[in-house]
Amino acid sequence: MCSIPVTAAPEWSAGIAAYPTGATAGQFAHRRRLAPGWPQAWGPAWLVMIADVDAASILTGLESGVAYRYDLIWFLLLLIVPLFFVQEAAGRIGAVTGKGLGELVRESQSRRTSIAIALPVAVADVASYIAEYAAIGLAFGIFGVPLYLSLPTAFVFHIGLVARGKYAWAERILLAISAVFILTVGSALMMRGILPYSPIYFSANPSFVFLLAANAGAVVMPFMLFFQSSATAEKKGSTIPGVRWETLIGAVASEALMVAFLMLGAGMPASADLYTSSGIASALAAVGGWLLPYAFALGLIAAAFLALVVISLGSAWGVVEAIGLPRSRAFWIYAGESIPAVIVPFLFPHPLELVLLMMVALVFILIGPGILVGLLASNPRVMGTQASRGFWKGAYWASLASIVLCGVIAVI
Repeated sequence: MCSIPVTAAPEWSAGIAAYPTGATAGQFAHRRRLAPGWPQAWGPAWLVMIADVDAASILTGLESGVAYRYDLIWFLLLLIVPLFFVQEAAGRIGAVTGKGLGELVRESQSRRTSIAIALPVAVADVASYIAEYAAIGLAFGIFGVPLYLSLPTAFVFHIGLVARGKYAWAERILLAISAVFILTVGSALMMRGILPYSPIYFSANPSFVFLLAANAGAVVMPFMLFFQSSATAEKKGSTIPGVRWETLIGAVASEALMVAFLMLGAGMPASADLYTSSGIASALAAVGGWLLPYAFALGLIAAAFLALVVISLGSAWGVVEAIGLPRSRAFWIYAGESIPAVIVPFLFPHPLELVLLMMVALVFILIGPGILVGLLASNPRVMGTQASRGFWKGAYWASLASIVLCGVIAVI
């Protein structure tokens, strides 16, 4: 039962909002020129997809390669499908309504419901922060930089970027970082070379099934729904075709990066230590030469820092929107989540060893936000003529169910 009515979204035509009857052609043309096209609106979907390949996902990909070589490539490529359909709905919500997920749930359901889905995501994201900071420390360790220098530096840059308060400014920095990430991963893969493999493989072995579930947990993280809806709303002027194309391209790029990391891990010995700087550097150097560890380290730093910022924005936006505050008031949430996270790697030597369990756990935290995204995206009162119907509606629910099913199978 909706406690607060939501005004129906305006009708959209070819991705441009329809204007009130009676508007002149000149007025329409003027407004259309002001609405940014796809290149100008590019950013939210791409960033959330690249941030999805964070430190935990990278280590999951490496673990998958070490354990089963190329045998999981088919599954990673298959995950493009649920990743696209779930995130497309989140982006479409932000584009049509101009509001983030937390705000829409608060208005269409209740403040209590919105807080109930936003807070668990924020708490879970602290574990993600720990993984990102630990990975930054590990990567800088390959260059010989100690934790007491690398982590405080990363913290200052992280908080400085999100605290500035202007999404458009932060987006430009993040897009540049995403380019560095992709270039370094591509370079690392060329150093690694290609191994022969069997394209399709499946095993009922519990470790294989667990890795499938961990990779499924990495494909759509809860913060991604909040970030893409809110960032698309912040961007303004995003079109439905633009959101869909950007989400599709980002989904393909995201899983291609995961395949790249699986391939990097495929040549490592089963005894490879992936959780210390010296261990991972030795394993990489053995299969790709002395330069490969440094290329990998640079890519890991870029990936972890990008994820830190995007997770911060998605998590904090979700909380303040749920409470009813503007997104600009999220600074204390950034700091409150990040300060404990940057301390943990100093106290516990190998927090990254828990990443596979964290990936599976995130599947279950996704259920609440995932259900509400599906309900909102298919609600004509919220989405107007852009509400999910037929194929899009069925594809969304099938995608969400497939991700959750993987988590259930892993637990069983």
